[in-house]
Amino acid sequence: MSRINRSIDFMAGRKIAGILSIILIVLSIGSLAVNQLKLGLDFTGGTLVEVGFEQAPELEALRLQLENAGFEDVTVQNFGSERDVLVRLAQGFSPTVGNEVLGAIKQNEAYTVELKRAEFVGAQVGEELRDQGGIGMLLALALVMVYVALRFQFKFSVASVAALAHDVIIMLGLFSILQLDFDLTVLAAVLAVIGYSLNDTIVVSDRIRENFRRLRTGSPIEIVNVSLNQTLGRTLITSLTTLLVLLALFFFGGELIHNFAIALLVGVLVGTYSSIYVAANILLMMNIDRDDLIVPETEGEVVDDRP
Repeated sequence: MSRINRSIDFMAGRKIAGILSIILIVLSIGSLAVNQLKLGLDFTGGTLVEVGFEQAPELEALRLQLENAGFEDVTVQNFGSERDVLVRLAQGFSPTVGNEVLGAIKQNEAYTVELKRAEFVGAQVGEELRDQGGIGMLLALALVMVYVALRFQFKFSVASVAALAHDVIIMLGLFSILQLDFDLTVLAAVLAVIGYSLNDTIVVSDRIRENFRRLRTGSPIEIVNVSLNQTLGRTLITSLTTLLVLLALFFFGGELIHNFAIALLVGVLVGTYSSIYVAANILLMMNIDRDDLIVPETEGEVVDDRP
C-alpha cells in the first residue's frame, strides 16, 4: 500500500460516528413524535398586525410588553425598516385586534406609534405547501436514488439517500427539541440543504469510484480514506465560505430570517459530516469493492483502466 498516501484516517472513527448518528436520529425522531414541530403562522394561520413607530423600538421589550398585556404566541420582527414592525399573533382575527395591539403598545409612553394594517393569515396555503413539500421531498429522494444508481452504482444510491435522510431528520429534530418556529423559510432551508448535501456526497462518491478503478492495491477502507483526503480541501473550502455567509445572516439578517439562518447553519455542518462519515460508512457496511465498479466491456472493445 506504499503508493497510497494518507494524512487523516477518517474511517478509524467510523463506528463512533455511526453510534453518534444513530443517537442523534433516535433523539430527533423521538422529539418529533412527542413534541412535534412548532409550526409558524404560515402553517397554522393567525393574525398579522403592522405598526409604524416614530423611533425604532427594542423588539424583545416590545414582545414582552404584548405578552404581559395578554397576547399569546407573539412574534415581533422588523418589516422593511427598523421603525416598521410586524406583530404576528396565533389568535384568530377580530375587527378590533389592531386597536387592541396598538393600545397595548401605547401603554409605554415612550412609543409614538400608528396602526398600518391588521389582517388574518390563513393556513390553507401553508397546509398545501406542507403536504406537497413532503411529497416532493420523498419524490426527490427517490429520483436521487435512481440517478445515483444509474450514474454510479446501486450501493452508492443507498448511501447517498441515507445521508440526505440523516441530514433532514436531524435538522427537523433540532427544531423540534428547541421548539423553534418552523415556517416556510425554514422549509426552504431544508430543501436547500438537501441540494447542498447531495452535491458534496456526489463529489466524494465520484472520487471513491475513481480510486477503486485506478488503485491496484489497498483495502476498501484504505481507498475510501484516500478519497476523503483528496476531497477534503474542496469540502472544507466550500463549507467554510458558505458558513461565513450564513453567520452574517444569523447575526445581522434580522429576526425575519433568523430561523432560516439557523436551519442552514445546522444543515451545512451536518451535511459536511454526513458526506464524510454517513455515506462512506454505509458503503463500507454494504461491502463495496472493485467488483462492484468494474467497467463493463462491450463486444470487441478493450477497456484500459490504467492510472
